[in-house]
Amino acid sequence: MSELKKYFQRFGYLSIPDNQNDSFTDVFDAQFESAIILYQKKFGLPVSGKLDSQTISTIMSPRCGVSDTGPKLHATKHFAYFYGRPRWVRGSPMTLTYAFSPSNIIDYISLAGIRAVFQRSFSRWASVIPVNFTEIEDYGSANIKIGFFSGDHGDGEPFDGVLGVLAHAFSPENGRLHLDEAETWAVDFGKEKSKSAVDLESVAMHEIGHILGLAHSSVKEAVMYPSLRPRSKKVDLKLDDVEGVQALYGSNPNFKYSSLLESEYSSNKAIGLHYRPCSCTFSWLLLVFSLLFMIT
Repeated sequence: MSELKKYFQRFGYLSIPDNQNDSFTDVFDAQFESAIILYQKKFGLPVSGKLDSQTISTIMSPRCGVSDTGPKLHATKHFAYFYGRPRWVRGSPMTLTYAFSPSNIIDYISLAGIRAVFQRSFSRWASVIPVNFTEIEDYGSANIKIGFFSGDHGDGEPFDGVLGVLAHAFSPENGRLHLDEAETWAVDFGKEKSKSAVDLESVAMHEIGHILGLAHSSVKEAVMYPSLRPRSKKVDLKLDDVEGVQALYGSNPNFKYSSLLESEYSSNKAIGLHYRPCSCTFSWLLLVFSLLFMIT
């Protein structure tokens, strides 16, 4: 149970009581039940306050490393912002530059393929707000710095290996966007057959939202929803994403809500295999704890 409590602490649902000496107990207490209820509400799950099968399945799903809730976030009914609603402040029209780390990059997807993924992703966000994105070669001077990293990479948010935290990004005007090098990244599920493959474009879309100032949404269909199952795609902005980012930057003069509303009726479908929980020790611990809880 203490491992589950650490998970809820990491993503903003639980704090360590002052009398527990910086550690968690294995007791299913009222504070932990409240954390579960908050988690279930945030993820649009049935609110039971228990570690039921849907809650456990969601906990085990790969996800973004940015916290879902807490004092540094400001939530609305669906979408949310970082505390203070930070945003990029530049001249009008605004242009933000981005670059890829020359030393922290994967080699099994071509750089041209990675660039194309991010170009499409930035274009989708630019289509709804008056912000342009331009790739430059100089990584050090770019507003947005993109790279693939593993483990503890010096930003206080270490990655945890395959199918845990997929990526994270920081609020404006930090500009850092980091992807976990340990994942099996894919740009074409037809070519990448791994059951644990993660769609690079879907994660890019999500993390760019953080770069712009959006926190996590409780709308499952939204790009800014925190989790993404292996071999699934979520690249089209939904109404919740658009309303959130336009509240920060205003609307692109060429954007039309009618086209967005039409796309709401033709959402992307998951591609490939159904998700199967990873066989990591933590996942098995979650299953064991849930079974013990239901038995007792």
